[in-house]
Amino acid sequence: MSTAAKLTLAGTTAGAIGIVIFVHYAQRAEKAAMHAGVIRDVEQQRLKRERQADFEMQRALEAEYRKIQTVSDGESSGTPQSQGR
Repeated sequence: MSTAAKLTLAGTTAGAIGIVIFVHYAQRAEKAAMHAGVIRDVEQQRLKRERQADFEMQRALEAEYRKIQTVSDGESSGTPQSQGR
């Protein structure tokens, strides 16, 4: 086998190995990015559930407090602000 043939074979072999390594690296990086997205989505869902629970608790407290005391929103109190100023 000639020197040129040996160099061509070595070059194509090195190129093929390089491509295989790059593809495996790209697949692992994509898989890690997808997994990070799933973890982020789970965290967002957890936060949403916590915020919804807090909101429901606040709503229940507001209803309980409205039973105990009267609440005014300030519009009919006769202050200068509600008289057109």
